Amino acid sequence: MPNPDPKVTVVMATYNWSSVLPYSIGSVLRQTWADFELWVVGDACTDESEQVVRSIQDPRVHWHNLEVNFGQQGGPNNEGIRRARGEYIAYLGHDDLWLPHHLEALVPALEAGADVAWGLVSLVLPDQTRVLRPLNPRKYQPGMWIPPTGLVHRKDLAQKVGGWRSYRDITMDPEADLLQRMHEAGGSGRFVPRLTALKFPAVVRKNVYQDKPCHEQAAWTQKMQESADLEREELLHAALQPPGIATLLKEWLRAAWFVAGKKIFGYKKAVFDQRRKYKGLTPKS
Repeated sequence: MPNPDPKVTVVMATYNWSSVLPYSIGSVLRQTWADFELWVVGDACTDESEQVVRSIQDPRVHWHNLEVNFGQQGGPNNEGIRRARGEYIAYLGHDDLWLPHHLEALVPALEAGADVAWGLVSLVLPDQTRVLRPLNPRKYQPGMWIPPTGLVHRKDLAQKVGGWRSYRDITMDPEADLLQRMHEAGGSGRFVPRLTALKFPAVVRKNVYQDKPCHEQAAWTQKMQESADLEREELLHAALQPPGIATLLKEWLRAAWFVAGKKIFGYKKAVFDQRRKYKGLTPKS
């Protein structure tokens, strides 16, 4: 029987990509830290996501679908936090994967007194090049981007600062905005020097929300299950095969375009509308 008051609530925001959910949810269920509940929150999904989630025979897994599409993970994340019974909140992107030790590595940092904890995330690019994030991870700096898939925080601190804000109302990524507000409210952060997650950035995968592939998650799930120590292998890969000049140049140009577009057109038009179009989603008004 699941713990009626689990230590951790895992929040997974999703939108109409049901084929990928068995892999991301599976990576949660394989965690070595088992004291959790998982809320999969649909952003007004209209596909088979509910059936996929409800077919998973684990009482720790729950489903809720928003009535109105928010257009970004902040809306579903806030609903997940509202429903959370856990003291701590962890996030997993619906197309991302946790290594089995993710919660076991990060939760003790909160148990030791930190308000926010994060580890390293390997961003898997379409050509299977990997990039470790966050940059300069050891010390939090205001505005720092940490992939939500790679962090945990205290629920009460997020509630204290008002939770996730809409990208329409802010001038930075919503996850960076939330972290900065928690920092300004006195929240302490701690870096855990472990690689704990794999992220498959949709923003660099054209039309993924139209094509809805899951072959990468399937392949990496198999690789994770067959590997004796995927964390060590990936860290070694990062050390011996850093991203090439072309990959770094693409990242730099993309970042420069976002900064320039933000100044010229405004943040929503420059960043989120462009991102949504590339991923195969309709820009939000």
